[in-house]
Amino acid sequence: MPEASAEATPAAAPDDIIVTAQRRSQSIQTVPIAITALSGDQLGNKGVTNANQLGQIVPNLQINSAMGDTQPNFALRGVSVANEYNPNQVSPIGVYIDDVNMVNRVGQGGGLYDLQRVEVLRGPQGTLFGRNTTGGAINFITNTPTLSGNRGYAEAGYGNFNTFKAQGALETTMVEDELGFRVAATYEKGDGKFRNIYPGQPDAGSVDSLQVRGTLHIRPGAGPLDIVIKAYASRANGTQQPIKGLAATAAPGFFEINENRIGQNRTRQYGTSAKISYELSPRLSFTSITAIGNGLLDAAFDADGSPLDILDLQQKAKFDQFSEEARFNYEGKAVKAVAGVFYGWDKTVSDNGFDIGSAIAPGVDGGFFQHFRQVRRTYAVFGQTDVNLTPKLVATVGLRYSADRSAYDDGYAYLFMGAFGGTRTPLFTTVPCTTGVGTCPYDANARYAIKGRNNALTGRAALTYTFDSGTLLYASYNRGYRSGAFNGGGYTNSAGITYIKPEYVNAYEIGAKGRFLDRRLSLALAAFYYDYQNQQLQDTRPGPVSFLLNAPKSESYGFEGEATYRASSRFSVNASVGYLHATYKELTLSGTNLAGNDLPFAPRWTAQGGFDWAPFDIAGGPLTFSPNLNYVSRQFFSPFNAVNAAGGAQVNSELQQGAYIKVNGAITWTRGNVTLRAWVQNLLQEKTLAYGLDLRGAGFPFNYLVPAQPRTYGGSVRFTF
Repeated sequence: MPEASAEATPAAAPDDIIVTAQRRSQSIQTVPIAITALSGDQLGNKGVTNANQLGQIVPNLQINSAMGDTQPNFALRGVSVANEYNPNQVSPIGVYIDDVNMVNRVGQGGGLYDLQRVEVLRGPQGTLFGRNTTGGAINFITNTPTLSGNRGYAEAGYGNFNTFKAQGALETTMVEDELGFRVAATYEKGDGKFRNIYPGQPDAGSVDSLQVRGTLHIRPGAGPLDIVIKAYASRANGTQQPIKGLAATAAPGFFEINENRIGQNRTRQYGTSAKISYELSPRLSFTSITAIGNGLLDAAFDADGSPLDILDLQQKAKFDQFSEEARFNYEGKAVKAVAGVFYGWDKTVSDNGFDIGSAIAPGVDGGFFQHFRQVRRTYAVFGQTDVNLTPKLVATVGLRYSADRSAYDDGYAYLFMGAFGGTRTPLFTTVPCTTGVGTCPYDANARYAIKGRNNALTGRAALTYTFDSGTLLYASYNRGYRSGAFNGGGYTNSAGITYIKPEYVNAYEIGAKGRFLDRRLSLALAAFYYDYQNQQLQDTRPGPVSFLLNAPKSESYGFEGEATYRASSRFSVNASVGYLHATYKELTLSGTNLAGNDLPFAPRWTAQGGFDWAPFDIAGGPLTFSPNLNYVSRQFFSPFNAVNAAGGAQVNSELQQGAYIKVNGAITWTRGNVTLRAWVQNLLQEKTLAYGLDLRGAGFPFNYLVPAQPRTYGGSVRFTF
């Protein structure tokens, strides 16, 4: 049957999970890739309710953001956007929803609801998930109507900070085996988690979000044609994240702030996709995935963390995207192959404001306004083949050829005079202008435009050996690619708005997977080495001036281990560990040699461990305890680490987070179709920073520091039918 049908899914062991990491359904234990995969129920049991929390359960994965759940920065094995924060940049970790690439990062941090599973693929995916995936891929697979019966669930919960959550799904089969529909939604509203001591201003970090998704599944005559159409919409209206900025005006508590202009982070996302599968023969099938989407970012935030008017930022952006992937899958006895073509188009229109106290003269406020449009097109052809050299030895070869075409146009920026939140009077054009601020008279019609293009050949080669016991050993080489990029942070001068080189990663990996001790113990191990070239990052200098540059050479090596032991039906243990040594071999920023420094968001050690224990029943239902520990060693937020540029005002020692352990947990009681759950995150109220950005180097008397969330807890009730 077609790829999406239930019949196409192989039988799984009781503790198994089926993944589509190689564009076909396979047991995770038979895929020669380092993968963490969890079902929707497993995510819920671990307290993972949005994409930003995946770092708690995936080794060598860090998720940080300057704006909370908005626009997350994913870092896998040290590969990330580094200190780049502009919304026009694409993540080197491909984020997919039902195999559709979510290009803009604003759409990657939403809530997780009604999921079948999530798959996190570590390592560059330069063949089958080829668009800009130098670090890996995260694929969220949502539930699809099964075409049999009616079902659903409803869940409601309440937590501290007056937080109310509700979600549910309803599935109905109109024609058995032929036509079904499923609708799912989630809603969350809560007060700010960071108390603002400034009079009359709201607290920071509040949430107000709504997401809805509808899925239509059609299989005419229960035949070879299978169609899945999904549409989604979401909106979020929370207050900005807290900023620890000017220390002299800081609030007394770590989870308190003192800000006079709390802004709102507003986002909107809409889209639809159609997946059409057709079984041409028992061994050959065709799949087409067409998707269109758009989004909106309207974020305003006080970036100085103080009651003074020093720095306010406004980011407004509109996003549009379209993609089409068409591929053939062949599954023979000795050969399995997938081949196809891909086209992607996306557009970003940005309008950003930077209000700076005394920007014009002492006591005379002003700042910069920036506008530009960016359009990118990607064309690719790809193929991958698995050949059985012997009954136990499989060779894999895959190639992808990509052509990227990009345009930056309608670009302009100017220096203005005006009070914070007041009327802006343009004074000087800064883009297009190749000389210093204040040297080009204001020209309302002046525009700046440049173009960029790349071609790249990437791919994969692997050998896999499977023992009679089912234990799998593999060795692989993967080459990943992230296309060149425009500097979205250039607004004081057009000389720095350039198209920089693409990134490349040559990744070497060996791994093993298997089940032992009468299949009670599941193990997955991987060791890797990366040759990483041209990482794209920011160099911020007084002015303020930001340059987008390439780090010529970096290297990363390390390992990961994941284990699950099921001692009995009532007790199981899970644990994972990751070691990462990611450093720059060649890098100079602001005239400072940074060779040997750690890459940003690349802690040496990450680990998590927990268990699920149901020691007894209460009122006919098991009571399950599920505590979890999450450890992260020291990490830096800047390529400078703790080094300061010579002759500058940097204090980069502030831009790091020391080692910490966070304790999470849940208690669940289930009887029949009712589930009660109590949960807690950051039980011990660990005080940590989630993000840091150098602003002292840009001439401000503080750095931009974002604290991570305090303790949160609550309870929920779930009813399935």
